[in-house]
Amino acid sequence: MISITSRARFRQRVIRYSEKHGVTAASIRHRVSRNAIYEWKAKYDGSWKSLRDGSHRPHSHPNEHTAEENALIERYYRYNKEDKLMLWDKLRANGYKRCYKSLLRAIARLKLNEAPEKRKGCKPKAYQRAEYPGQKVQIDVKHVPGYCVANGQKYYQYTAVDECTRYSFREMYDEHSTYSSLDFLKKLIEYFPFPIREVQTDNGTEWTNALLVKRATHKTLFEDYLEENGIRYHRIRVATPRHNGKVERQHRLDEKRFYG
Repeated sequence: MISITSRARFRQRVIRYSEKHGVTAASIRHRVSRNAIYEWKAKYDGSWKSLRDGSHRPHSHPNEHTAEENALIERYYRYNKEDKLMLWDKLRANGYKRCYKSLLRAIARLKLNEAPEKRKGCKPKAYQRAEYPGQKVQIDVKHVPGYCVANGQKYYQYTAVDECTRYSFREMYDEHSTYSSLDFLKKLIEYFPFPIREVQTDNGTEWTNALLVKRATHKTLFEDYLEENGIRYHRIRVATPRHNGKVERQHRLDEKRFYG
């Protein structure tokens, strides 16, 4: 049996002969068809390795899964991936004719067992720290624990903290509403020894209507007063209290100091 290497080297000799004496002469001398020589010359790149036969292995198996079977597997796999036998039973009930091992091979080939790629986390933007007093003041409300109140009334501690100096101001109210917020803001502006350029809060309705569908465009008393006094208003992202970290930390300290 002629090896692949010997066959390739023979073709190289035929091509070299044809280059000197012509394709017809090479065909007669080596008993090879002219078409074959032309095919070899088209493949030839100067190396005998380029004349080796390619693989004769078929690109697909005659009994491989059809596109319909693959689609059926993908459809049921999502809800039955933890129990392959149950998946197989459900597939057979819907016309699947393959054996269990064929199903497992199909799952592997379709890469259904592979874990999905993890999404790249969003890199948070660098926080712009306040550089001078009053540049940004964080405000929040803390509910006073019930065990600290003798008359059963609910109380709320309004707190403001200057980001740059940590200078703080507190007031107590029996409700947390836009009216209480307005009153606190007026007292805060009078109390702070420096002008306030920006105020930052969460998205509570005592500050803003931004998250209320029917009243999102209606400004609260708190927002109106900020605008009247030329103070910028910034709301933190929803469910991210860490963005109001200075005043949150102050509330934790107050919890230990006053209510613990």
